[in-house]
Amino acid sequence: MRARCCGCCGPGAPPPAPRAPRSGPRARAMAGYGTEERGRPGEPGYRLFFKDAAGQYVSPFHDIPLKVDSTENLFNMVVEVPRWTNAKMEIATEEPLNPIKQDLKDGKPRFVANIFPHKGYIWNYGALPQTWEDPHRKEKSTDCCGDNDPIDVCEIGSKVLSRGEVIRVKILGILALIDQSETDWKLIAINVNDPEASKFHDIDDVKKYKPGYLEATLNWFRFYKVPEGKPENRFAFNGEFKDKAFALGVIKSTHECWRALLMKTCDGGAINCTNVQLCDSPFRCTQEEARSLVESVRMPEASMVL
Repeated sequence: MRARCCGCCGPGAPPPAPRAPRSGPRARAMAGYGTEERGRPGEPGYRLFFKDAAGQYVSPFHDIPLKVDSTENLFNMVVEVPRWTNAKMEIATEEPLNPIKQDLKDGKPRFVANIFPHKGYIWNYGALPQTWEDPHRKEKSTDCCGDNDPIDVCEIGSKVLSRGEVIRVKILGILALIDQSETDWKLIAINVNDPEASKFHDIDDVKKYKPGYLEATLNWFRFYKVPEGKPENRFAFNGEFKDKAFALGVIKSTHECWRALLMKTCDGGAINCTNVQLCDSPFRCTQEEARSLVESVRMPEASMVL
């Protein structure tokens, strides 16, 4: 039996409508998506898998739509790292169904250092689904290729979000970090449900209503690897934050690269493209296959969040 197609094949398709959360430990609703933990946080085997509103496993990289609807500036964001935390969590791009995992260094879970005067990440940090920074495609504006990941997002709203939340954001601008000669875009965005979201429309509004935040963001990205013995990071455009229009162009380009990846018309290398909802993708699997993939992950202790 083939996996159900929910209409996510197009970039403008909305996510499934949310339903009331089921009973169970740590239950919460998250924009129509839920999560399931396997393993213990802080251990190398920890994984956070995603489910849609119908309880079916999905990839947060490939199955969650990029855009909420046809609105020009309303996107889904997958939260990987809550603000003020240090664990370097990320979508596992090379694993089936791309759960969130903690990055490892020398076989041990990795944590970012505190960059004075801050504690951990200074925003809710995550990624836009259905985007990919192609490592074989040179970005004309930066003269560097992509970093082989979904495009990163710094969400600047007032609420501390939870790992695995899927929220709707407005894009405000973008910063071009150059990391080991690769382009590593950093989008600046705000949760549409933030109490102050109506004030923010473009990058200049961040300067106006959150003075110092962009400067702190630039310094954080410049220095966060220095405590590990690495050099300071560099930036394209002399560290200038580009505006919303520029950012939307970058998103469009990375979505097109992702589409080529899922249609197998470019070299994805070790990227795992397994998905359950993209009807025309050669990497689409059945829900039974997806369940088997998840169940193959060792689970000393699991908790459900639906």
